[in-house]
Amino acid sequence: MYPTKSYLDDVPLEVRHLIDRAAERLHREFTGIFAAETIERFIADSWERVGHGKVQTFAPLLVERFARERLRALGKVEGKVTSEVPSVVFLCTHNAGRSQMAAGWLQWLAGDRIEVFSGGSDPVGEVNPAAIQAMAEVGIDIANGYPKPWTDEVMRAADVIVTMGCGDACPIFPGKRYEDWDLTDPEGKPVDQVRLIRDEIKRRVEVLLPELLSQPL
Repeated sequence: MYPTKSYLDDVPLEVRHLIDRAAERLHREFTGIFAAETIERFIADSWERVGHGKVQTFAPLLVERFARERLRALGKVEGKVTSEVPSVVFLCTHNAGRSQMAAGWLQWLAGDRIEVFSGGSDPVGEVNPAAIQAMAEVGIDIANGYPKPWTDEVMRAADVIVTMGCGDACPIFPGKRYEDWDLTDPEGKPVDQVRLIRDEIKRRVEVLLPELLSQPL
C-alpha cells in the first residue's frame, strides 16, 4: 500500500481508493525518476489545490492530471526528463477563459510539437461555459479543462510565459521569455462577444507558433 492515506487524511473515504489507484499509476510512470515520497507529496498538494470542492467522481482524475503535469515539469527542470519541444504557459486571473482558449488553440495548431500549460493567479471552480461553446464552434474541445493555479515547477520548466490580465499577481521568473497579451476578460460576456476574444487569441497564437518552433532550446 502506498502512503497516500497518511498524506490525505481529509479525503472522503469513498474517494480515497480512487486517489490510491491514481498514486499507483504515477508511481509506475515515474519509477526511477522520483522517490515515492516526492510523488506522494505532489499528489497531496494537488488535492489541496484542485481536488477540494470538486464533484467526487471527477476529483481524483483532476488530481492525477495535475500531479502528472507538475511531476513532468519538475523532471524537466531537474534534468531527469528530457524534452525536445518548447514549453509554453498561458496565465490569466481565473484560468477559466482566456488562458484556457489560448492553450486550446496552441494545442490544436501545434499538436505534439509544443508542450502547453495554463494556470491562474486566482482560479475559479470551472471553465467559462461561453468559452467552451465558442471553442466548440471551431472544433476545439476545452470542456475537459479545469482551472488550476500556476505552480513553481511548471513555470520554471517553461520556455515562454504568456500573461493575460493577471497583472502584479503574475509571477516573474528570471531568464524566461514573457509576453503580455491585452485581451478582454470573457467573464460574464455573452458568447457573441466571447467569439471575438476567441478569434483574437487565435490570431496571436498563430503569430507565436512559428516563433516557438524556430527558437533553439
